[in-house]
Amino acid sequence: MTSLAHAADEANTVSNPLDLVEQIVAANEWNFDRRSDSDLAAEAQGKWCDYGLYFCWSDEISIMHFSATFDMKAPAKRRGTVYELLAKANERLWIGHFGLDAETDMPVYRHAMLLRGAPGVAAESVEDMIDIALTECERFFPAFQFAIWGGKSPDEALDAAMLECAGEA
Repeated sequence: MTSLAHAADEANTVSNPLDLVEQIVAANEWNFDRRSDSDLAAEAQGKWCDYGLYFCWSDEISIMHFSATFDMKAPAKRRGTVYELLAKANERLWIGHFGLDAETDMPVYRHAMLLRGAPGVAAESVEDMIDIALTECERFFPAFQFAIWGGKSPDEALDAAMLECAGEA
């Protein structure tokens, strides 16, 4: 991910954090659509799929909501397994959480950034939020793939996806 850390001083003058998000997304050359002053959608390329990124700013409560959606749907017959996998995956996260979008049936990573009383948002904080989200999505994508399309149990899916290879082939 391209860093805008040099823009940290500028970040303190940004009253709407989505202005800074737009700069970061543009610096990464990701496709995006700034729909309004309160929301921005982008697409980031990952190792496993392209992730739909969505940023929403509420000036009223000074919070920026962020989500990253996977490009895979959970069929109705596998949703029980997916919900159990979500709970087990969330136990392994430090920040943010995974859910299943009710409208699209796609796994989604969500996080919110509280900014009440802050003079602005730091570029590093936004970059870290995006980087952590994409890292977690990449880390857990195989587990969702194994559970949704591979017919694996949540434990089997996590064990297979979290397998750390040692040595060289």
